[in-house]
Amino acid sequence: MKILLWHVHGSWTDAFVRGRHEFLLPVLPGGGPWGLGRAGRDWPASVREVDLAALDPEEVDAVVLQRPEEIDEVARLLGRRPGADLPAVYVEHNTPKGDFPNTRHPLADQRSIPLVHVTHFNRLAWDNGSAAATVVEHGIPDPGQLYTGELPELGVVVNEPIRRGRVTGTDLLPAFASVAPLQVFGMKTDGLAAATGIAESRLIPRGDLKTRELHRELARCRVYIHPMRWTSLGLSLLEAMHLGMPVVALATTEAPRAVPPEAGAVSADIDELLRCAQRLVANPEEARRRGVAAREAALERYGLGRFQDRWDEVLADLVVIKSSHRHNERPDERILVPARERKTP
Repeated sequence: MKILLWHVHGSWTDAFVRGRHEFLLPVLPGGGPWGLGRAGRDWPASVREVDLAALDPEEVDAVVLQRPEEIDEVARLLGRRPGADLPAVYVEHNTPKGDFPNTRHPLADQRSIPLVHVTHFNRLAWDNGSAAATVVEHGIPDPGQLYTGELPELGVVVNEPIRRGRVTGTDLLPAFASVAPLQVFGMKTDGLAAATGIAESRLIPRGDLKTRELHRELARCRVYIHPMRWTSLGLSLLEAMHLGMPVVALATTEAPRAVPPEAGAVSADIDELLRCAQRLVANPEEARRRGVAAREAALERYGLGRFQDRWDEVLADLVVIKSSHRHNERPDERILVPARERKTP
């Protein structure tokens, strides 16, 4: 199939476009959220940048939506409305914001576009209304077991920790820094030590590293800390587990499902997490053993192959509608053909 999608969430897209289809990514001269394209990513040749305004509408077999505004944008530029005369699926990456647990999903009142959540917690947390909601859990390209744990330090990956504050558990970092020095990776981490009152010798902002460098440097830390209070899951957590790192995580959202007890510690008791982090820093062999368990769990549940197989199932279940402007049919004469019965070029 030829699938249209915007490059919205880099890590998720990195896994999705390694599937068995052709992927069309809109690109604009200025890039930005509506035209990022490949953004220099080392992706397969099956990932093609397109000018959406010049794209042949019939070239698209399906669209993967990730923002409500994309529905109108596709209809405006392609003349085919997702869910009506263009097969579509909507991926919800985020936990609800606002009046939780009463937050209604933007697509809750429709039945023509399946709603796919990336975690079971997300599906449970959102009010999905009458929408057909399912879950396709994350998949991660395996970076390999790179863990050395040579540094008796704690690794954290978080974007914009100063702005996001309690959402990302930024207020918990001083407590963890009292156990061992922190290496904090991610966007806009400069000034984090001053913002949190942590001595600069106890918090090293590493910035937004390229993926391979991030994996290599993160894997040198003894323990991975996941202090997020309210995030869908955090692919950096799954990446750390793939690397073979032991994990200390808040028992919030999807983390209790993702991290088995033998991989480290998952708890809402901060004191318990601090004790576990301290013990693992002081005991490299235990840290390594728990990291092996973390990697095994991640490979079993969040392997790339499983992710791609589930998405193939979802895409095969989409209905292909032979559009009236192509076949000169009246709207009530459109023929609905399951994608699995349609011959893909």
